[in-house]
Amino acid sequence: MDIEKLEEINKNLLLMFLHNCSTNGQKLSDLLKVTPQGSGLPQPPIQLEYDTTKRVHVLPRPQDIEVNRVDLRFAIENRRSIRSYSEEPLTLEELAWLLWATQGVSDVQVTEKRTRVTRNVPSGGSLHPFETYLIVNKVEGLNPGLYRYLAISQELLVLQEADNLHETISDYCGFQPWIKNGAVIFLWSFVPYRSVWRYSRGAYKLFMEAGHICQNLYLAAEAVRCGVCAIGAFDLDRTHELLGIDDEDEIIVYIATVGKRK
Repeated sequence: MDIEKLEEINKNLLLMFLHNCSTNGQKLSDLLKVTPQGSGLPQPPIQLEYDTTKRVHVLPRPQDIEVNRVDLRFAIENRRSIRSYSEEPLTLEELAWLLWATQGVSDVQVTEKRTRVTRNVPSGGSLHPFETYLIVNKVEGLNPGLYRYLAISQELLVLQEADNLHETISDYCGFQPWIKNGAVIFLWSFVPYRSVWRYSRGAYKLFMEAGHICQNLYLAAEAVRCGVCAIGAFDLDRTHELLGIDDEDEIIVYIATVGKRK
């Protein structure tokens, strides 16, 4: 995606924001008439399709995961971005906890009109337009490489096993050195049509939900002695190429490193 395209997107987002501000008096039912949902088009899948021939790792069930109890006030007041990590790996159970806390699915309700998904973060219209990718460096039971979280089934899809992806993504994030020292890197993609289907031009607002997800990661990490650092500076094109993402249907919007505290 080149600079001109990004500038066009930013301009369009601003115009949509101004347009929505001037139409606050409209009823939601009227606005929905011009959306794909209001036009009777089917709801897009609540999870992107994937190659079922690829290997998966079954993660521990949420009810079986044991973590330390952490006072919520302490976790909020002491939240910091941590950029220095020990060599200690995460356990698979600890990684499962972090995934569950950020994008875990606790309920799916299917009706004739639509499907509603309940996760551990809020989302407009219960649409949850995000997918989670992982670059694993130091996690017990997992080979280093690229994975995707399958939240519906609580599994990890193996996309690519490789020893140096944590160094590659560090380069793509402006050579920030602590990235390559983390145990795992979270990458969240936004799937626009999952939101556009219901909200049409208002769907751009759901970008902010990436903040809900990352904040949960910061807080949940306290229970497993981990530090987190959110990252917004990265080379979009090269990151998409690394993950095999088509930026017409999916776009990486946020990255975070996780590692054991020293």
